[in-house]
Amino acid sequence: MVTAFTCRAGCGACCTAPSIRSPIPGMPQGKPAGVPCVQLDEALRCRLFGRPERPAFCASLKPGPDMCGASRAEAMAILAALEAATTP
Repeated sequence: MVTAFTCRAGCGACCTAPSIRSPIPGMPQGKPAGVPCVQLDEALRCRLFGRPERPAFCASLKPGPDMCGASRAEAMAILAALEAATTP
């Protein structure tokens, strides 16, 4: 049985760890890995979630144990390793 996995409050790792090569409102050149997206609010939630301006890369990310781990620190480590493994 598969249970739904929701974003961890106060995390934002998926909006910080990976690079995003497409334009983001406020970041027309995208963003480098390890830099928080300017669209993260004070609670580390995406201001563009569900909006058409949200980059396709961001919409493709699906929260789950394999990406999010058990904590923000673990999510950052997982996503940083994935970034390093997929950087051209």
